[in-house]
Amino acid sequence: MSTALSVARFHDTALEPIREKVLAGTRLSAEDGLALYRSHDLLGLGWLANHVREKRHGDAGYFVRNTHINHTNVCVATCDFCAFAARSGEPRAYTMALDEVFRNVAGLPPAVREVHVVGGLHPDLPWSYFVDMMKGIKRARPDIHVKAFTAVEVFFFHRLYRMPIERVLAELKEAGLDSMPGGGAEIFAKGTRNTIIKGKADAGQWLEVMRTAHRLGIPSNATMLYGHVESLEDRVDHLVRLRDLQDETGGFVTFIPLAFQPWEAPAMKRPETTGFDDLKALAVARLLLDNIPHIKSYWIMITPRLAQVGLSFGADDIDGTVTEEKIAHDAGASTPQVMTVHDLVRLIREAGRRPVERDTIFNVVREW
Repeated sequence: MSTALSVARFHDTALEPIREKVLAGTRLSAEDGLALYRSHDLLGLGWLANHVREKRHGDAGYFVRNTHINHTNVCVATCDFCAFAARSGEPRAYTMALDEVFRNVAGLPPAVREVHVVGGLHPDLPWSYFVDMMKGIKRARPDIHVKAFTAVEVFFFHRLYRMPIERVLAELKEAGLDSMPGGGAEIFAKGTRNTIIKGKADAGQWLEVMRTAHRLGIPSNATMLYGHVESLEDRVDHLVRLRDLQDETGGFVTFIPLAFQPWEAPAMKRPETTGFDDLKALAVARLLLDNIPHIKSYWIMITPRLAQVGLSFGADDIDGTVTEEKIAHDAGASTPQVMTVHDLVRLIREAGRRPVERDTIFNVVREW
């Protein structure tokens, strides 16, 4: 691959100096990131990203057996892009009783290894609801990995319950929290973030929660929401800030680019992201985020077919089986809510990759 890459001729000559850096293993600059985003040479971008992906992971295509629990949609924040959140008292508002959460977990097939728990910023739940949730999930399934609560949720707990961030995280970890998802990052650039989000953690606060989590030994994912009103400069700024924190802590396991879902956010008047932009988001992430091990091609957001193609554009992971995902689907996502292991294995294998079942932190469970 390296030999082929060294003699390849790119349609976009702006990629030539970046190719030299990639071959040399030299970190790309923010200016390089902008050049990548501005390029229309998608195959050239894919070639570069695939070189890095195969150098790191060979032909492995990872997936996990997981499930989602969205325990409440009640939320005090106002995000222009969100169709999941509801105000208290609205007919569509809901909050799961803890017994219901525990029954759902206890009823999972033994092969499910991860439960992913995220919800709205509910102003009226006691702190004990979340601590008891972690304890009860572990009682119901002591072996399951609990990936729960975004940095935005943790910062909200900090403010609502008047507890230091470190204490919030330490108590959740003691109760059973194993890792954190990467949601709520959206886009870090202040002006753009303030345009689409009101009432939840800003970029610095999101990063500080993750910094604290990593220091406490809680690994996490990271995300970026793209395809709304952000600029290319905003995207690069976001990725570089994630890379800087990863230099400091090493706690990010996976980066997931999240495609904006426009169907239930008509006020933003934005079109659906294109396949071109989705693949470019994966490729640029793989090239800029040289210190984050894994890049996820998230089928929930970009469809299984395009997620499959993403495995040749820098991504090495396709997420998992997933059940009862509400946030993207409430925003109008037309993708299925569940994928069988057979389907995931077929998608990966037909992409020319080797299907590898993993756990949350990428320990190999089985090679298919």
